[in-house]
Amino acid sequence: MLVALLAVLSLSACDDPKPAGKGTIAERTDQPAAPTPPTPERRRVALVMKTLTNPFFIEMERGARSAEAELGVELLVKTAAQETSIEQQIAIVEDLVRQRVDAIVIAPGDSVKLIPALKRARDAGLAVVNIDNRLDADVARAAGLAPVPFISVDNENGAFLAGRTLVDGVTEPVKAAIIEGIRTAANAEARKAGALRAFAGNPLVTVVAQETADWKIDEAYDVAKAMFARHPDISLLFCANDMMALGAAKYIQEAGGTKVRIAGFDALNEGVEAVKNGLLVATIDQQAGRQGYLGVVTAVRMLSHQEVPLETMVDVRVITAQPAKP
Repeated sequence: MLVALLAVLSLSACDDPKPAGKGTIAERTDQPAAPTPPTPERRRVALVMKTLTNPFFIEMERGARSAEAELGVELLVKTAAQETSIEQQIAIVEDLVRQRVDAIVIAPGDSVKLIPALKRARDAGLAVVNIDNRLDADVARAAGLAPVPFISVDNENGAFLAGRTLVDGVTEPVKAAIIEGIRTAANAEARKAGALRAFAGNPLVTVVAQETADWKIDEAYDVAKAMFARHPDISLLFCANDMMALGAAKYIQEAGGTKVRIAGFDALNEGVEAVKNGLLVATIDQQAGRQGYLGVVTAVRMLSHQEVPLETMVDVRVITAQPAKP
């Protein structure tokens, strides 16, 4: 029995248990788990447009969505009900400031009235990028708004190219007319100026009417109806966007005015199809998707404290039924 007892004690001594309260990291369960690093919040960039009833802005959103996916930001798309709903656009900007988004990319419906709201956005620390329609630089400066990066096209040159397509081949006296966009919008004024320059380049062309249809297809139909009632012999018509060109073309077709040459601006799918069908002579592609894409890219670069150009001009393209001349 003594021998057996000594053997048991010898085995217990060889087991070498670990001291109480100590052990490996995996065995210790009384320590708190290491904290999980927080997931960084995505930058929130708001795209504020005039409306989504115009396919031009649908294409602009599509381009902005491409930048959203590429850059990993969160894109908030906000629009007014109509292109003339300026007060609603102002309210959208003010609400975005309250939401404390990181940046606003805006295609303003008015070149002046949005400036105070955008000044408040900048003062609140938001990055602001201006696309499509340029803010009035003099009014912005007087209001204390620091220069805002601007991305668009040369609207005056685009309209000049469209107008030049209209007058191409004119060899006898003709009458011309212009249906304008919103007259407080810089891009509308630039397009009117470009069309007038093109018409003035041919001494056989006389401009007899200039009316606004506020970018709208239905208003353009009514404006064209009144315009042709006063001047039934108009044969050249420049419209500052495709929606108005299509509205005017609808009236002219119904009235039997098949000899009127019409040019639009925007290269909407409907506008391009109208060019192919001979309803329009030309339209101008101002690459709305590219403008939306670059707007978001520029905003993100500003948030990263990178230098960005104050002005970026996207190329325009003349769309006609005939191949472009070399």
